[in-house]
Amino acid sequence: MLGLKNGCNMDIYLDNTLTGKKERFESIGSNVVKMYNCGPTVYYFPHIGNMRSYVFANILRKMFEYFGYEVKQVINITDVGHLVSDGDEGEDKIQKEAEKEGRSANEIARFYEDAFYKDLKSLYIETEDTKFPRATEHIKEQIEIIKILEEKGFTYSTSDGVYFDTSKFHDYGKLGRASAKATAGKEISRIGENSEKKNVADFALWKFSQTGKEIKRLQEWESPWGTGFPGWHIECSAMSRKYLGQPFDIHTGGIDHIPVHHNNEIAQSECAFGLPLANFWLHNEFLKVDGQKMSKSLGNIYTIKNLIENKVHPLSFRYWLLTSHYSTGANFTWESVRGTQSAFEKIISNYPFLLDSHETDKSIQEQFEEAIADNLNTPIAISLLQEAKSKEIIDQMDKVLGLNIRNVADKMYNIPEDILELKKERDVARAEKNWQESDQLRNQIEESGYILEDRDNNSIIRKTLQNLL
Repeated sequence: MLGLKNGCNMDIYLDNTLTGKKERFESIGSNVVKMYNCGPTVYYFPHIGNMRSYVFANILRKMFEYFGYEVKQVINITDVGHLVSDGDEGEDKIQKEAEKEGRSANEIARFYEDAFYKDLKSLYIETEDTKFPRATEHIKEQIEIIKILEEKGFTYSTSDGVYFDTSKFHDYGKLGRASAKATAGKEISRIGENSEKKNVADFALWKFSQTGKEIKRLQEWESPWGTGFPGWHIECSAMSRKYLGQPFDIHTGGIDHIPVHHNNEIAQSECAFGLPLANFWLHNEFLKVDGQKMSKSLGNIYTIKNLIENKVHPLSFRYWLLTSHYSTGANFTWESVRGTQSAFEKIISNYPFLLDSHETDKSIQEQFEEAIADNLNTPIAISLLQEAKSKEIIDQMDKVLGLNIRNVADKMYNIPEDILELKKERDVARAEKNWQESDQLRNQIEESGYILEDRDNNSIIRKTLQNLL
């Protein structure tokens, strides 16, 4: 399938974690891309490392749409079943936070789900045409898959739940080119010890609610195996199949999902239905802070709200993310993101003064298309954006980059009448070479939070990105 748009006839190549190779993309359906992006566990505010995954997924979607594809996108909302170990031990993250805050599990989930949507909006990630199914609203579908796996002999029960027997799936651990043995010995060891498991890599499909606890589970359902709740991994298999079919085109997530969560999804889906889950698997690398992993103990977990409090516009953060390739690590520092904000602000402030069209920029657009079609090479795309000299070409590039340049520029130059009056007074003083009054008026304007630039016989006044927060 060739992408056809804007005069393009472009092959798209993507790094496929499943094969470990860069491969030419072909959609399963004619001109339609079906994409599933692992969504948030809604027990706390998403941090900026989490948000990298959704900016990446958004750029991926916009790239396909730019080349003329229709995209069907699903981002799941995990509102039950994700245990604190990312495996099968410990408390449910939603349950734990609900007990801590003295609220119901539903209240916790909806509050942090809404916070997630607000952060998406701040980063200019559209949600109108994306499905956000909740795990709690698809219990029936999850139970049905577990039944199929049980009938096919892939499950066994212990005192605390129903487990998937990974020894029955000979390809277990194939994502990321990991064998089941290597995976079990390294990453899967995170799950912890469970003497009733047949294999250390086995994972829970359904967990039983514990009896005799002082605090009853806030979320539990009846099932053929007893009262309980679904494992974390089964929800993605159920919801992706319901809304996208199986196989679908692309599954994305952070690299931390590769060894456990995504290999478990593949195992249960392939064993249940005898088909691949997805043809392409794409993963974004971690975001570090000052060279260190984000953690509460280090006090370096930042959210979009923290960016705004520190006078960093969310779109500047999006721009900063795009200066690194999604598959390489990025190191967040306040110095680097503020430096990037200055570069981004320069592009926006110059935008209204560019030509509407410029034929010499056509080569920039062609290079841009080649870059984004080559596994989303956004660093090259950003460097080309900085070279562009026409509004038309920048608008085309922004269809993929999603930086909202035209609208932000409009807001940047939407100046209140009282400030414009001060500018007029200063223009008169400057024309009359009354430098003392001119300087006083400039100071008054800039103290109000505006930038004043003198250009030949004219002056330009604008807001900063900080003004727009």
